[in-house]
Amino acid sequence: MLEIHNLHAVVDGKEILKGINLTIRNGEIHALMGTNGAGKSTLSNVIVGNPRYEVTEGTIIFNGQNLLAMSPDERAHAGIFMSFQMPVEIPGVSMANFMRAAVNAQMKSRGEEPLKSSDFLRQMKAKRELVNIDQKLINRSVNEGFSGGEKKRNEIFQMAMLQPSFCILDETDSGLDVDALRIVAEGFNKLRTASTSAMIITHYQRLLDYIQPNIVHVLIDGKIVKTAGPELAAQIESEGFDWLKD
Repeated sequence: MLEIHNLHAVVDGKEILKGINLTIRNGEIHALMGTNGAGKSTLSNVIVGNPRYEVTEGTIIFNGQNLLAMSPDERAHAGIFMSFQMPVEIPGVSMANFMRAAVNAQMKSRGEEPLKSSDFLRQMKAKRELVNIDQKLINRSVNEGFSGGEKKRNEIFQMAMLQPSFCILDETDSGLDVDALRIVAEGFNKLRTASTSAMIITHYQRLLDYIQPNIVHVLIDGKIVKTAGPELAAQIESEGFDWLKD
């Protein structure tokens, strides 16, 4: 599904990614762990096409397509979704209207007719119930006045509506209490299919107790320095990252 080869990227003139090689196959869940400033969020922003991040070398192939040649909206329409570490607020735009515009834009990109209002509302109700999000949040402006847990749950709802094939969860566990973390993780697990792949960026084991990865990578100073099974996350939880540094 996703093949990254020798990826280098700079932010504000500083090189952050220094030769990333990563392959994520259909149905695989990969966890990306590492110290602050290692380049985890930079990698996710490069994948989704944030224009602030400049790729200076390397390739990213997504389902056979050159991802770096695609605009951010083309990447989203191709099936890439990112749950942000700090979701932004959009005052004056209700969640319902926001999601209808996003879903219809996705359908247009596939050459399909937009959903009728009744069909959209029916689909939204089913997805809302699936991820256990309150109707009151749907009627409010996007993330405006939401708690941290509500914002993260709202992003899982967006994922449910858009049905991406590749999801990036960028420190989704940040700022969540135990109950909110469990609800968000369970929502993600309900949406997984045999072909859904994901990259989970986290500092801690606790999220991976709920969303169990196939493979764990450690990123330090812009490079993947260690790749192993889920046991690697447990080892990092108990020993930290110092033993992996030069």
